[in-house]
Amino acid sequence: MVDGPVVTVRGEAYREVAPELAAFTVTVTARDRDRETTLTRLAERAAAVRVLLDGEDTAIDRRDTGDLRVRPETRRTTERVVAWHGAVTTTVTVSDFTALGELMLRLAEQDQVEVAGPWWSLRPDSPAYRQVRRAAIADALARGREYAEALGARVTALIELADTGVERPMMARMAYAGGAEAGGRPELDLDPQPQSVQAAVQARFAITEAVLS
Repeated sequence: MVDGPVVTVRGEAYREVAPELAAFTVTVTARDRDRETTLTRLAERAAAVRVLLDGEDTAIDRRDTGDLRVRPETRRTTERVVAWHGAVTTTVTVSDFTALGELMLRLAEQDQVEVAGPWWSLRPDSPAYRQVRRAAIADALARGREYAEALGARVTALIELADTGVERPMMARMAYAGGAEAGGRPELDLDPQPQSVQAAVQARFAITEAVLS
């Protein structure tokens, strides 16, 4: 229990920083009337993508294959299977953006491949988060002192500090579908999108008795 006057304020901080990671997805597809043919083509195309990614292993931070789908296509009025569809998706994450556009286009040139992304982000342990939280605390302290000074008082102690959240908006994506009909490789320059980092805190300070005139 605090005896004496208390001031409650909200501290905020906002920064735009360069992204540290870029992620994109590579989806390989296959379709045929025969199920085994569909699976064989899907495996062959996925292997071709894997070989290409293996050749770029030093530029890739992480890759995860997380979505495999095989489904039948049936006629509307019956359960007769007229074709089989297969797809497998791999997520690729890189931190070196110099060859990102070229890598995405090389993947998109593969037969029956769709490339989507990139999604720009910061690392989970990025120093930017710590810096913006510290700035939000400094803002709360400055506001508390300003309110106290306006009352002819001064801040004497911190009673409570609560984190009210950090926002990281999602970024838009691009998509490129490849295949034998895609033609020659175009030039693609990607501009990393700045990441917005915001922090807010609520602080309660004990202050000396106000001087009201």
